[in-house]
Amino acid sequence: MPDLLRTDSLVEPPLPPDFYDRDVVQVARELLGKRLYRHSRDGVVAGRIVETEAYLATGDSACHAARGRTRKNVSMFGPPGRAYVYSIHARWCLNAVTQPRGVPSAVLIRAVQPLLGIGRMQRRRKSQRTVDLARGPSRLCEAFQIDRRLDGWDLSRGQRLWLTHDPDDPLPDHCIGNSPRIGVTSALDLCLRFYLRDNHYVSGPKRLRI
Repeated sequence: MPDLLRTDSLVEPPLPPDFYDRDVVQVARELLGKRLYRHSRDGVVAGRIVETEAYLATGDSACHAARGRTRKNVSMFGPPGRAYVYSIHARWCLNAVTQPRGVPSAVLIRAVQPLLGIGRMQRRRKSQRTVDLARGPSRLCEAFQIDRRLDGWDLSRGQRLWLTHDPDDPLPDHCIGNSPRIGVTSALDLCLRFYLRDNHYVSGPKRLRI
């Protein structure tokens, strides 16, 4: 636990469930700048969230719950403030579940700027390039050692995996960009991706940035 005691997680408590129990688009935007922590056996890693995507419970064919509840997406149905971890191409992606229980919406955390435990992230990613350690959802999960075992985890507990406020909260509007989501094959007209402008840790081609 010594690494954990050196973080600011004891000063800033975990985001409470009611932070997530709101409109998914609002949560996706307000998660920018928040800090993501992961405590595992080999210590703590942390980073600042710089890119998110919202997935809507209704009217969004790209949402995993668009065709109903399944064994794999059950965590999306709540309660709010739980992790929804899914796999794509044998890699993992982390989401924060939003809105009341039974409303299947979530925010994909697309990219994080590493702040703590960078050496651990480098070993896990087998890369020394800090800018690429958590730039993209699957890289993020590899750097933070996140997999299906954390699916359904309560992010408000302040253990294993949690989120906190950042000293720079709240972010001014001019710091936040908005664009269509990356990698979806439907609902391409929905501008539900949010990111910090001029941040090198944001993923995706520049043409998608608005």
